[in-house]
Amino acid sequence: MLPVCRRYGMGVLTWSPLASGFLTGRYRKDRPADLSTGRAALTPARFDPALPVNAAKLDLVERLIEVADGIGRSLPELAVAFAAAHPAVTSVITGPRTMRQLEELLKGASLTLDDATLDRIDEIVPPGTTPATRTGPGARRR
Repeated sequence: MLPVCRRYGMGVLTWSPLASGFLTGRYRKDRPADLSTGRAALTPARFDPALPVNAAKLDLVERLIEVADGIGRSLPELAVAFAAAHPAVTSVITGPRTMRQLEELLKGASLTLDDATLDRIDEIVPPGTTPATRTGPGARRR
């Protein structure tokens, strides 16, 4: 979708840059997941680390946390900045519930990721793979 929108000059509004909570840092590999609160309480299977699909997401989360730490930013900041980095994206819709969450997401909105960081993210979650919901090489920023 992004390459087509870019080709025809159409703006894209993205939503859920935090991947339904996976990119908040709240859910981590090898840490117990509290499935009784927040989004996890609504759909526990979506966050159950015992399920292979969720275990794979948690592996990606750990690698993305390393990227965020490497540039001195939080994982949510990285996620928002990444979503906004694509030239077809005109806005990133977030849903903070607290002032603290809003402040952190705004930091990500004002963050410009360099090519090396964007390339590291593409190496971890290649365009066209399910966790990133990007489709094919044309989904890359360049």
